[in-house]
Amino acid sequence: MSETTADEAHPPRIDCVLICGGVWHDMDFARLELLKLLAEDPRVRTRVFEDYEKLDAIREADVLITYTCDVTPSLAAQEVLRDWLAAGGRWYALHGSNSVLRLLENGLWDAPRWAPLMMDLLGTQFLSHPPIAPYRVTVADPSHPLVEGIEPFETTDELYHMEKHGDLHVLLETECTEEGTGFVEAADAPGIHPVMYIKRNGKGAVLYNTLGHCRGHYDLQPMLDWWPTVDRCAWDLPVFHDLLRRGIAWIKAREPA
Repeated sequence: MSETTADEAHPPRIDCVLICGGVWHDMDFARLELLKLLAEDPRVRTRVFEDYEKLDAIREADVLITYTCDVTPSLAAQEVLRDWLAAGGRWYALHGSNSVLRLLENGLWDAPRWAPLMMDLLGTQFLSHPPIAPYRVTVADPSHPLVEGIEPFETTDELYHMEKHGDLHVLLETECTEEGTGFVEAADAPGIHPVMYIKRNGKGAVLYNTLGHCRGHYDLQPMLDWWPTVDRCAWDLPVFHDLLRRGIAWIKAREPA
């Protein structure tokens, strides 16, 4: 029998930064669910923040996971993210990480282009979504390990219409026939939209998964004091947890994208 190597006996630690914060979502629920998944691997040690401004933590991280809504990094933070990715970092970005939202006087939501570097790194910027309703997700590249063996599935979630930036390796997609509601940029929404994709950046890469809306009773304050339902959307599906586990394994591997 071969002797056990040092890495086998004492596998190296993996430093993770989880950024989970913002508005209109149940961040407590998402944060806990992601931490439970990360805790399945004892090598992973996770620091948790609500925004991107702990620059040294990002610089020192091996992997990054974000679940945010309307959390825009400062330019300094965007530049740190750019350099970290270029050097080989891997980032699993979830749901509203690509959103910048402002409510206009006419009652519509706008998606201002205030963070072009951020959206170029992520590969998309959120523009709108139709009302939450069931839609079918299909596999765009069944040969890729991240989605190999995944069958088409139906989910009830926010279907994101997005502005694309750069070359995206689309893994999951969906066809939308409805315009967004309540958003400035919604007229051109019908068509095929990515649901999960990879965007390469230098030696590193972003894996983006748009699924995973969640909302509790109190998460629309101060606009609305009480939301009548607890919404878990794709979080209720075993396939979503499979995709989360695969994505976490993929960013930990830190192999060429």
